[in-house]
Amino acid sequence: MYIKSKNNMKHIHILLVIIFISLNTCAQQTDSEVKAQEPTTINYKTELIVPDLDIPWGMAFLPDGSILITEKSGELIHFKNGLKTTIEAVPEVYVRGQGGFMDIKLHPNYKNNGWIYFSFASAEGEGDGGNTAIMRAKLDGNTLIENQLLYKAKPNSKRGQHFGSRIEFDNSGYLYFSIGDRGERDVNPQDITRDGGKIYRLYDDGKLPEDNPFVNIPNAKKAIYSYGHRNSQGLIKNPETGAIWEHEHGPRGGDEINIIQKGKNYGWPVISYGINYSGTSFTDITEKEGMEQPLFYWVPSIAPSGLTFVSSDKYPDWKGDLLVGSLKFEYLERLVLRNNKVIKREKLLNGIGRVRHVIQGSDGYIYLAVEGQGIYKIVANN
Repeated sequence: MYIKSKNNMKHIHILLVIIFISLNTCAQQTDSEVKAQEPTTINYKTELIVPDLDIPWGMAFLPDGSILITEKSGELIHFKNGLKTTIEAVPEVYVRGQGGFMDIKLHPNYKNNGWIYFSFASAEGEGDGGNTAIMRAKLDGNTLIENQLLYKAKPNSKRGQHFGSRIEFDNSGYLYFSIGDRGERDVNPQDITRDGGKIYRLYDDGKLPEDNPFVNIPNAKKAIYSYGHRNSQGLIKNPETGAIWEHEHGPRGGDEINIIQKGKNYGWPVISYGINYSGTSFTDITEKEGMEQPLFYWVPSIAPSGLTFVSSDKYPDWKGDLLVGSLKFEYLERLVLRNNKVIKREKLLNGIGRVRHVIQGSDGYIYLAVEGQGIYKIVANN
């Protein structure tokens, strides 16, 4: 018969305390401690398939395999059979700073309805300057027709910062889009009566969903789905769960990835893992009750733009991972995920240039939009 002595109980108590402290320490480790590595091997290479582009912002693949490409300067290009055609009757684009012609997305049921969605900076509406707008249209030959403005943020501003903007659909056909805080961090992101620093949700025709989180709040912007964002330039549906994921630019440090949830506050600028570009602090806290923590954050910032999940069988080494373009460091970053945690980071295609967008095409291949160059396709390294 074993009798528990006081010494045994003391040792068990000490052991439990050590285990508790160890587990608690592990829980407090930040995702940013996962450092980006150079891959030991890479089984893929790039092919430049659309050369001579300036700032290609968005890409959408038509059913015939051709590509619609937005140029920030205001052009919409149709690339087919090696030729570029400029599409006519595009919306008038307000080009200033980070604003211009931005994202493009086909309706999930495009083959039957023909709708194409755009985000762009527009000078339409009240005040001088511009703000982010969402439009849909159809393509007839080389001309856009049936142009319909679905949303226009206001007021206009002459500031050149933080227009957003990406577009995505969920499994139910809702339309999501991002609008940056327009350089008004202390005014817009935490105020649901103002546009800017938000993720929005509409029906595909621009109507308001009756169950949007703030539809019954007086003076609120009824299209808001989540708030407290800085400048989101990545928005993608998780193909496994259907959840909407986004990434956004932090200031100096604090770029982050979030899983977007209805009505949630993501904290900008009250909480942040970044500091001012000057090196000074603008907040002393990184977490607060009622504000969401990021799934992952980068310190230092990589200036993320473009975001895609790899679900294609063409990349067995990457399947299930996230790919993120880096404007600042000019590479493609691969984030290996396990249970919504980043367990590994890799720098792919280091030095390729400012990666503005990354997308998995309808053919299963990964495509990169690189500023000053064009569109690259990632293929097997035979």
